[in-house]
Amino acid sequence: MKWLLLLGLVALSECKVYKVPLVRMKSLRQKLIEHGKLQEFLQTHSVNPANKYFPTEPANMMADQPLQNYMDMEYFGTIGIGTPPQDFTVIFDTGSSNLWVPSVYCSSPACSNHNLFNPQQSSTYQATSQTVSITYGTGSMTGILGYDTVQVGGIADTNQIFGLSETEPGSFLYYSPFDGILGLAYPSIASSGATPVFDNMWNQGLVSQDLFAVYLSPNDQSGSVVMFGGIDTSYYTGNLNWVPLSAEGYWQITVDSITMDGEIIACSESCQAIVDTGTSLLSGPSNAIANIQSYIGASEDSNGQMVISCSAMYNLPNIIFTINGIQYPLPASAYILQNQQGCASGFQGMNLPTASGELWILGDVFIRQYFAVFDRANNQVGLAPVA
Repeated sequence: MKWLLLLGLVALSECKVYKVPLVRMKSLRQKLIEHGKLQEFLQTHSVNPANKYFPTEPANMMADQPLQNYMDMEYFGTIGIGTPPQDFTVIFDTGSSNLWVPSVYCSSPACSNHNLFNPQQSSTYQATSQTVSITYGTGSMTGILGYDTVQVGGIADTNQIFGLSETEPGSFLYYSPFDGILGLAYPSIASSGATPVFDNMWNQGLVSQDLFAVYLSPNDQSGSVVMFGGIDTSYYTGNLNWVPLSAEGYWQITVDSITMDGEIIACSESCQAIVDTGTSLLSGPSNAIANIQSYIGASEDSNGQMVISCSAMYNLPNIIFTINGIQYPLPASAYILQNQQGCASGFQGMNLPTASGELWILGDVFIRQYFAVFDRANNQVGLAPVA
């Protein structure tokens, strides 16, 4: 359950030998000298014929996928699926593992106002008989699986399995500003065993490092990005602190404690959390979150939203998440969300039981403060304050 995938054959036949007269031709050097181009050629080409015997550094294959910040609540980018590409906006979601988009097979209201994938308009589409069903904390989908080329951040990810929705029940996806979801968690939690997009990229040698990184901009600003295959150090200050994963499904880590003014207000004996770009708020077990809401003075309004005085943004202390011995402070300006109607708490109660206990979700409220690197090669998350 998710909240907010030469063999060369040479034929040898009878050989005949033909004698061909040799004609002495002018060398390339002679031709260049005659046309006054030798110096230009030497300046723009390697002059050491032995260079081909020495290995060169591998190309730094890294791709940036820009994201749009939608009211500090959702971050999505545009991908292309098929040949020629059909464009879709998708959430790049580290809390799930499947790629899916609405399709022409879908009759739900949510498919009436979003882009629809049409397999008949793609020359590279390959159908399957497999089905897929995914339930999120908000919204769900069912559909079929197919293969096609997916364009992500300038990378052509060929033979990528993805879901074509047939149903998208409820109102959440109808009102969503994005079309579908591109999951970036581990294959182990992918519905129907579908290979996630990043795994397919890595398996095809399309990126030079088995990791990706995320920067989420604050205050509805532009500049949010997912970096596939590399890290841009200009997005953070200081050093990346590496946190080993406690489980490899979600990007799950251990939080040591959550404190305010030196007092533990939640997670007193450590707790499990996932780093999730697909969840807007910072979520945790209902009882623990209720305790935090009380500490910061948030109260429920008639719409069920936890509201708070905007002036509290300037008076409340940091809430500190200690992770792997390192403190990650969240200032009140981060955990209090301001909009035209007023201010609301960035914390949300949500019970997510697992074998390792109730999970916390470090969503966009947290990730806006900390540049995050998702390192598949070493099964760890890197965190550093955003620049």
